[in-house]
Amino acid sequence: MTKLNVLNSKYDEKYGFSEPERFVLKTEKGLSEEVVRKISQIKKEPEWMLNIRLNALKIFNSKPMPEWGGDLSGIDFDRYTYFASSSEKTADSWDDVPEDIKRTFDRLGIPEAERKFLGGVGAQYESQTVYHKLREDLERQGVVFTDTDSAVKNYPDIVKKYFSKVVPAGDNKFAALNTAVWSGGSFIYIPDGVEVKIPLQAYFRINARNIGQFERTLIIVGKGAKVHYIEGCTAPTYSTDSLHAAVVEVVALEGAKVRYTTIQNWSSNVYNLVTKRAFAYKDSCVEWVDGNLGSKLTMKYPSVYLKGDGARADILSIAYAGDSQHQDAGGKVFHLASNTQSRIISKSISKGGGRSSYRGLVKVAQGAKDCTCTVQCDALLLDDVSRSDTYPSMQVDEESATIAHEASVGKVGDDQIFYLMQRGHSQSEALALIVLGFISDFTKELPMEYAVELKKLIQLEMEGSVA
Repeated sequence: MTKLNVLNSKYDEKYGFSEPERFVLKTEKGLSEEVVRKISQIKKEPEWMLNIRLNALKIFNSKPMPEWGGDLSGIDFDRYTYFASSSEKTADSWDDVPEDIKRTFDRLGIPEAERKFLGGVGAQYESQTVYHKLREDLERQGVVFTDTDSAVKNYPDIVKKYFSKVVPAGDNKFAALNTAVWSGGSFIYIPDGVEVKIPLQAYFRINARNIGQFERTLIIVGKGAKVHYIEGCTAPTYSTDSLHAAVVEVVALEGAKVRYTTIQNWSSNVYNLVTKRAFAYKDSCVEWVDGNLGSKLTMKYPSVYLKGDGARADILSIAYAGDSQHQDAGGKVFHLASNTQSRIISKSISKGGGRSSYRGLVKVAQGAKDCTCTVQCDALLLDDVSRSDTYPSMQVDEESATIAHEASVGKVGDDQIFYLMQRGHSQSEALALIVLGFISDFTKELPMEYAVELKKLIQLEMEGSVA
């Protein structure tokens, strides 16, 4: 068995399995006004949301495909199905979820995770949120955690106020695509002064071939409120590709604190093209903790607009690129107010011919006094055929700013491997220990259950990296 087959078989055992395709509702392949109208009709949306979709479709059709970043030439928009649902409704009891979908999430450990420590859980399968549940004590405090489709119907004033305001449809081609065909995703509203002390989680699963998944997540955190949101994503391994183009909008009002943690472990046939952005107002703090494993191509750059004095941003990301994979990731911060602080730490690992790229932007606006920013991007190469690139950009229009940037590229040395093997570790175990040490800044920020899972994923990857 080849190294790649070993890797794929181990991935499939945990994540890459699939259930037989079964759809309650499904649009025809390809993207058109008729498809967009059909999606809105299926969801029984108000006219104002349909108008947002149709305007976004026009923007999508007018924008050329990006020529920077990763290779997007393999994407054929007419090949994908833009809405597919295997469930008629969103259940609030696990017993009401269809059996085949329940089997999938049981194998992924979602109900178990809910029982252990989570404050709320959402599960999306293809285009439909199939399960959502929030703890009653949080509901009593006014916390809202539901799917975005339900929010359009139940909280229209809040959705109208914030939807597509942080990430406009015209921001980029894939943001326009998402705005036209979005389905599912999480909607979170935390009232002023409420601290959610335990994480809220959502899990996104693509099961069928040539499916596009376009969840839309909108999080509004009130003044002085706090929340930690975690999402995970997986898909089976197929010979044909799938498209994941999500949009995440986060609003942190005065004094709020938001942590958004992502662990994505897509299979190697998924284009993962995501726009994630936050607005941070006075004295608020936004933290992106972003882990990217798998996928054919990932292009994702979590960003924060520091719009109020004293606001802070912390972006911590890792990217792992294996055979035939390109991870183009990083972070962006815009200092638009005085006394704002930011930190970007990016770690990447490449092996088996994989390519990782750091792409970052720091902008300090004129008049934004006494801002500070630190950027650190480190790359680790596990062989002589892999690649790492760095594309930092800094635009500083204020003399009082303090900006620091450092970058490093290293290779695993034979002496390191030899040292660990002399202490009883196999070669793959030695590699895993080195990689885990390299990304320790990231893993220590995860809840224990997720840190353990990430360690298992890294060990699985290392088993496929040695003969």
